[in-house]
Amino acid sequence: MPKRGIVRKNVRLTQAKIDKAKKILGTATETETIEEALDLVVFRKEVLDGLSRIAGTASVRDVFADVEGA
Repeated sequence: MPKRGIVRKNVRLTQAKIDKAKKILGTATETETIEEALDLVVFRKEVLDGLSRIAGTASVRDVFADVEGA
């Protein structure tokens, strides 16, 4: 069974990507940068899943359709 919580990882990453992400995210450390980037990936998946669930339902209204006929 996999261990939960904080674990030490040894990975090879592109320093330029870490530096760019650190600047964009405004994070202080490389670890914080990677954690924040992973959080954003998970959040994006949650948003896309939510949009998929409501797509085509009455919950979403095309606000631009109202403008096109004007």
